[in-house]
Amino acid sequence: MIDPLVQRYLDHVRFEKRLAERTVTLYGLDLAKLADLAAAAGVGLTEVQPAHIRRWAAQMHSGGRSGRGIALILSGWRGFYTWLGHEGLVQVNPVLNVRSPKAAKPLPKALTVDDAVQLASFQNESDKPWLEARDAALVELLYGSGLRLAEVTGLDVVASASARGWLDLQAGEAHVLGKGSKRRIVPVGSQAVAAVQRWLAVRDQGLARLSEPTQQAALFIGRNGTRLSAQSVWKRLQSRSLQAGLAAPVHPHMLRHSFASHVLQSSSDLRGVQELLGHANISTTQIYTRLDFGHLTKAYDAAHPRAHLKPGSSK
Repeated sequence: MIDPLVQRYLDHVRFEKRLAERTVTLYGLDLAKLADLAAAAGVGLTEVQPAHIRRWAAQMHSGGRSGRGIALILSGWRGFYTWLGHEGLVQVNPVLNVRSPKAAKPLPKALTVDDAVQLASFQNESDKPWLEARDAALVELLYGSGLRLAEVTGLDVVASASARGWLDLQAGEAHVLGKGSKRRIVPVGSQAVAAVQRWLAVRDQGLARLSEPTQQAALFIGRNGTRLSAQSVWKRLQSRSLQAGLAAPVHPHMLRHSFASHVLQSSSDLRGVQELLGHANISTTQIYTRLDFGHLTKAYDAAHPRAHLKPGSSK
């Protein structure tokens, strides 16, 4: 049977805060667990102390619960005790200064060089020529320059004071507005330049299809003649990667990860990759050194004659 205090809180977040029903359900499950733990410890919900919370978090961690999962549970408990405080039922929030075990930062997913080249070289002969040219140019810019999805969709055909970004094809450069409204210039390789030029040669066909064509500043446009949306790029890229024969669908940020990983593997220039990606902190870029090391580990395991020897074996 649900604890009356928990029920009151769930009614509060459902009707007053208007949280989604799924969120309310998850809160209910986490708070039921809290009530069970408190009952097992012989304390009421309003008598729980920080030491209890720390012990229960440690128990969840030792039981295999991930750091992220524990953090979500503690967040729900913290909100519950904040509400109890507002109701005058507790003096101190016992979860306030309790932190979950540090979760290992997941490695970004990147394509192998062969898969990236296979995707970039793919041509969809069955698609309309202007759509094929556009999608090929998108792939080349995402992988060839490591641009963020928003940076690519924000590109305009020509430079202007109001443009978020543009390409200087003659110089082989992309001028983009990144996170924190910071502008940077990124090299654009010859393959990407050629792909964009092929797209520009047919781009206006997309506008000519419209009954009332208008001037559109966006470099990449959709079927309706307006700036291509991020969602459309996601869908087109996922479909294109499967058509190209890749084992799993590819999303735009995976191409950015692939760009960073492959440049770092070739150059070992961490600072250079940081500048290319537009990372404010080098620590953000350093995750690609872990990705690179993981690649080397796999290569060692697959190729080195001593990789699979059992300890104590001399053969």
